[in-house]
Amino acid sequence: MPRMDLNGASALVTGGASGIGEASARQLAALGARVVVADLNEEKGQAVASDIGGIFARTDVSSEQDGRAAVDAASEMGPLRALVNSAGLGDAARTIDRNNEPAPLDRFEFVIRVNLIGSFNMLRLSAAAMARTDPVDDDGSRGAIVNMASVAAFDGQIGQASYSASKGGIVGMTLPIARDLAPVGVRVNTVAPGLIDTPIYGEGEASEQFKAHLGESVLFPKRLGSAEELAMMVVDLITNPYMNGETVRVDGGIRMPPK
Repeated sequence: MPRMDLNGASALVTGGASGIGEASARQLAALGARVVVADLNEEKGQAVASDIGGIFARTDVSSEQDGRAAVDAASEMGPLRALVNSAGLGDAARTIDRNNEPAPLDRFEFVIRVNLIGSFNMLRLSAAAMARTDPVDDDGSRGAIVNMASVAAFDGQIGQASYSASKGGIVGMTLPIARDLAPVGVRVNTVAPGLIDTPIYGEGEASEQFKAHLGESVLFPKRLGSAEELAMMVVDLITNPYMNGETVRVDGGIRMPPK
């Protein structure tokens, strides 16, 4: 059975302006997909889209209106075959602080809204568009979705309650959504990255030293992973026609300590 052919199809990548999203957008474009880079960062998003022959869509993933516009833009370029849900954010806060004051509820809700609800919003809209396309093979395949979780879904550290809850929710919804979408031939998988070298760590000598220190805690190889290495797994999950309903850790074997 050959890999899913993305040549001439469209793909939608949220968070596509940087990091794992950008790397995924570039690798999908290299396979012939026409990519919508969906992000809030217009300057970087436009630059990536221009570089790979795709288009940029300014997208708040938790907005139904923005989500529909991004999906429609993809569908106009070709049958939508792939969604990469890479947009997300973190917000460290202990459940109670040193003065025994509770964490602000609105900060917890914001992380859940962007990471979990935003992922489901883009997923449901993309799946509906995929379901309306013609099958690409004898199995009836119409598309594939890859969500971005985190090892924090399993090994959440101190102060990561909201982030871990959002990513744990993504892991938890992967199988039931794969079951929901099986009748229309859309596969759903999730990647759980470990410590990845993305712009979140900043730049400069101090940043490089900090990243090297973090890398020492990785089993092997003893370094942070690259966005390109994560994107390789994303592309494999999209193009391998037998991968479905799975969450894959891509983390160099790390198991995160409490802090």
